[in-house]
Parts: sequence; structure tokens; C-alpha cells
Amino acid sequence: MGAGHNHQLYRAGDTLVHRLPPQCKLAAVAAFALVVVATPREWFWAFGLYAVLLAVVALAARVPLVFVLRRMVIELPFVVFAVALPFIGLGERVPLLGVSLSVEGLWSAWNILAKATLGVVASVLLAATTEPRLMLLGAQRLRLPPLLVQIAMFMLRYMDVIVDEMRRMRVARESRGFVARDVRHIPVIARSAGALFIRSYERGERVHLAMLSRGYSGSMPVIQDLSASSRQWLTAGMLPGAALVVLLGTLCGTLLVNGGLA
Repeated sequence: MGAGHNHQLYRAGDTLVHRLPPQCKLAAVAAFALVVVATPREWFWAFGLYAVLLAVVALAARVPLVFVLRRMVIELPFVVFAVALPFIGLGERVPLLGVSLSVEGLWSAWNILAKATLGVVASVLLAATTEPRLMLLGAQRLRLPPLLVQIAMFMLRYMDVIVDEMRRMRVARESRGFVARDVRHIPVIARSAGALFIRSYERGERVHLAMLSRGYSGSMPVIQDLSASSRQWLTAGMLPGAALVVLLGTLCGTLLVNGGLA
């Protein structure tokens, strides 16, 4: 692909985390997420230590806390759903500040918030230290389906183009005195969306023909060396490895405590 586009999620830098090959970081985040999901919801200490591990990664990557918090807005739907669970949950209920809450709902809300938050933070740190184009090339190195990777590449490449086209259409409407105020204006917005779809489709056809004329045969050439050394894989594996140690340590501690109580 061509030169990468700066993305709002990406924060340029020259840290150890930035320099790691993208496939290493992708595998590390996926393994970390698996460990987090496998952690029982009752193990509060484990979740706290996972958060500490992510904080260490953020410090190593020089990603400010404000940067991470602003990009965690994507978690808002999960937060809304989790907050509703204690009110609509079934089973045993407990009073809290004059409100009856479901015990199972409280546990479920905590489980969703804790695991979703850790997953989102890990994803934000991945996006903040890896250019989107390199992330897709890293996914290709991990043997993800090539067709899906290429579709994502083209979506990334032309997303800004489509957004700019949509912005120009909005400016054209407003320059003619149109302002959407109520449901009566929905047909105009619908026609604009249809026109945008047709323009995008035609652009895709032209781009595809241009690629075929330049020798495209179903795969894009990779002109950047993304090979990873054993040391780089080991460095990236420190995050999921430490999380796994926390999980196993908490498990052993729980078994010892239960055995002692028995």
C-alpha cells in the first residue's frame, strides 16, 4: 500500500513499544485479552495487577493518561449496559442507598466493566503505538485471511476520501439553504446517502480497473520488512506472560487458602 495516513488513534513516537513489529504486538494483545477473559470475576487483585501492567506499557510507550481516557469513549455502550444490569437482574437482591439491586446483576456489571475496560485500554495502546497500515500488514504476517486483510486495507485507505466526499455534499446542501431540522428532511438525507453510495461504488470500480492494468493479481506487494526476531517476540510476550503469571499465582493462592480453610 501507499504511505500510511495519520490516524487519530495513533501517537507517533520512537519508544521500544513503537519499534516492535506489529505482528508481535497484535499477538501480545490477543493473548493478554484471553488471560483477562479467563480470569474469574471474583479475583479483584488480579484485575488490579492487569491494570498495573497496562500502566507500565503506557509509561514505556509514553502515552499520556488523558490520551487513553479520551479514546475510551467507545466503551460507553458497555458501561450503559453494565449499569443497567443490577436494576434488571434476577435472583437475590440487596438494598443500596434505598434501591434494590440484584446481586447477580452487580457481579455481572463488575465482570463486564473490568474485562471490557482492560481490553479497550490494551487496544488503545496498540493503536496508539502502531500505524493502522502496519497493523494490517502485521495481521497478514499472522496468516489472517488475505482477502479480509486487503478489504480492511482499502477501507482504511479510502475512508478519509469517502468522509471528505460526504463533507462536500453537506456543504453543497447547506450552501443552497438546506438545514435538516425534522423528519420531513429525511428524504433529502436519504437521497444524499444513495448518491454517496453510487459515487463510492463507481470509484471502487475505477480503482480496481486501474490496479488490474498495473498487474494486480489478488495480493498487494509488501515493500517493508516486517520480520521479527526472537528477542522482539520475547519483549512483546512480557505483557501476556506477566498477566498469565498473575492468573496462575492468584489461582495457587486461592487453592492454598481454600485448602487451609478446609
